[in-house]
This record gives sequence, C-alpha cells and structure tokens, in this order.
Amino acid sequence: MAVLAECKAMLNDYQRVRRFTERLTETLTPEDSTLQSMPAASPAKWQLAHTTWFFETFLVGRFDREVSGYEPIDPAYAVLFNSYYNTVGEQFPRQQRGLISRPGLSEVWDYRRRVDDAVARLAERGALAEDPQAGHILAIGLNHEQQHQELLLTDIKHALAVNPLEPAFRDDPRAPSEASEQGWADLEGGVRSIGHDGDGFAYDNEGPRHEALLQPHQLAHRPVSCGEYLQFIADGGYEDPTLWLAEGWNTVKSEGWSAPLYWRREADGRWTEFTLAGRSDVDPAAPVTHVSYFEADAFARWAGARLPTEFEWEAACPQAAGSRQTAGGFADKLVAAGQSVQPSAETGGNGLRQMLGGVWEWTASAYTPYPGYRAADGALGEYNGKFMVNQQVLRGGSCATSSDHIRPTYRNFFATAARWQFSGIRLAK
Repeated sequence: MAVLAECKAMLNDYQRVRRFTERLTETLTPEDSTLQSMPAASPAKWQLAHTTWFFETFLVGRFDREVSGYEPIDPAYAVLFNSYYNTVGEQFPRQQRGLISRPGLSEVWDYRRRVDDAVARLAERGALAEDPQAGHILAIGLNHEQQHQELLLTDIKHALAVNPLEPAFRDDPRAPSEASEQGWADLEGGVRSIGHDGDGFAYDNEGPRHEALLQPHQLAHRPVSCGEYLQFIADGGYEDPTLWLAEGWNTVKSEGWSAPLYWRREADGRWTEFTLAGRSDVDPAAPVTHVSYFEADAFARWAGARLPTEFEWEAACPQAAGSRQTAGGFADKLVAAGQSVQPSAETGGNGLRQMLGGVWEWTASAYTPYPGYRAADGALGEYNGKFMVNQQVLRGGSCATSSDHIRPTYRNFFATAARWQFSGIRLAK
C-alpha cells in the first residue's frame, strides 16, 4: 500500500507538470507552434514532442515495454525529437526544427496522451516506486519539462517579437511595480560550503558539495532596475569601449546593440519594450531583463561595482528570508493569478531580496565542474557535463521559472552574448 501511495503522489506531480505545459500553450495557434525564429530557439510543437520523447525513451521504453508491450508510434520520432543525446542515436539538425511540419500539432498531442497513459500504467502497478532508478528518471524528466516550459515562454516571445504585428502571447496585465532605493548587504568572508547537500532533487552539476573561500564583500539588495539601466544608456554606456570586454565591444558593434533586447526608443523619446503581453512602456522600477553577460559586466563597471561570483551568490541566498518574492516571481504563480509573465519590482523589506524568481542573475563565474564532479554514466550523463565550456553561470530563476523548480544551488548557464532569456543583473563590491 505504501508503494502505491508513493506512486500516486509521483503520478500527481507528473500530471501537474504536464498540465501546466498545456496551460502555457493554450493561446498558441498551430501556426505559432511551428515558429523557430533563430537557431538557439525551438518551436513550441517540437518542445511538446521532445519532452514526451524524453519520458518515452528513458522511462516508458525501459520500464513499460516488457510488461505492457509499449511500442513507439513512429520510429522516426526518435530522430526528430532527440535534442543532443548522442548515445541514444541520430538527431534532426537543431537549426531546422522549424521545418518539421509533420507530425502536426494534433498528432503531437496524441503522442503526449499515449505516453501519459503509459506513465500512469507504471504508477498503477507500483513500478515508479519499486525501482529507485524509475523514480529518479521521472524526477529528471519533470524538471526537464519545467526547463522546457521556461524555454517555451522565452522562445515564443522571441518569435512573436519578430512579427511586425507584435502579437501578445497572453493579454494578461502586468503586476504593479514600485521603485525602491538600492542598498547593500555586508557579507563576511570565510570558508563556505557550496553545492547541493543531497536532500531532495538536484542536477548533477550542483555537486559535489565542497568548500569555497570567500573574501568580505557586499551584494546589492535587489537586481538592477530598468530606471538605473536607462541612466547607463543616457550616459553613453553603449558608446564607451572602456566599459566593455573586448569580445563584448565587438558584439555591440557587430550586432548594433544600443539597449536591452526588445527595447525601442519611440519617436516621442519614450522607451518601450516588447513583452509576452505585447508592447508597453518600460517600467523604471522593474528589474532590467534580456541583457547579455557582456551588458551586465559593462553596467557593473560603469556603476563602480562588479558581478558576484556564483559562490558569493549561493552563500548569500539562504540568508535572504524573503527572497521568494510575491511580485514578479514565478511563471506558475503569475499565470495562476492572471498576470503577465514579466518581472516586477518587489516592494517593501530590507536586506537581500528577489534572489529567487524575477530575473536570472548573471555571475562572474564560468560554468565549470565542481571539484570531484563526474558526469553520470549513460545517456543522462550528457545532460549537463558536456556543456561545461564557453558558458557563464546564472543564478536564481526568473519570472518564466516555476516556483518548485528553483533552489539556491541551481546552476543555469548560457553563452556570454545570449539575451533572449529573462536575464538580469545584481551588483557586488
């Protein structure tokens, strides 16, 4: 009975996560779902199928096939919807995912339901709890789908922004913001334990837990606001090469950057930005977002500060008791409240805040393995380890992240020029 009760709870989690994916796609047309606006993004339809392929390949295909005789709908799906798992097989070129017109969207939904039914069968006979490996794969799969929920939001935002009509993803109002003065938290140096402690789920790149030596430093109470970033622009921040890393300055010139992604200077002098609810005025109080590592580093230099290391950030996060903010926090909470998925300022409170949710915060740390790290054996070992080069670490989650998907030890990573994620800035000294 205990095994079946545990399986029921696991199945409830599975169905909750899968339903939220459905909720996020409810406003998309079949045409929207096939859009791929750049090679780094993926169509919504592909993501719906890829997350299903993950469960089919690593969970259902392994634990259900011998018992229930499960067979894939189409062997070609193993190529079309495999992202980067070389040990599993061939992959369709990433930059051509927008060319996959077939299977159609309705067929992809049928695919999801078929795999969902197979996972339910595993739960009903207790297989998810009887075999620890099955439960582990389920947890990875759910967290993987939550990552793709976030990518679905960021990728469709980029695709809709390319359209001259600038259509809204959802016509939800933006949460109100209120400006707050920036302050600084004084943090002691010393040896700190960094990395996941093994209690609950974590990705392999969050460990092993190890010690890091920190010097005394300060962290800004909140992320940099749009109003503060407007001052950087007005002061010629994008025109001063002394503020920029060499590669960053080359990128600014070659890409013609003069503001964060989605910002536009209107004829009357107003700054507007494209959001998932359409174009609106830039909110001076809200955290600035859609900036690259290069822009974050240049702003910090202009402000007489720097970016925190990921170790400084992680050591400080548990001290921020109110960091799970109530405004502008997490995708699931915002959608449930009928608000736009867009970061907003958190009002009130002293000390460190908005460390979880709102915007991903760039750190000064390169994405490298922790001491003693070893990627897992098999295909799931390809999940994180092979990307540990030419990336910077971001911490904290964003307004596109689900509230139960983030934790202080979570290490996100992106290339230094990436801007389409909800990435922002917290300063350090």
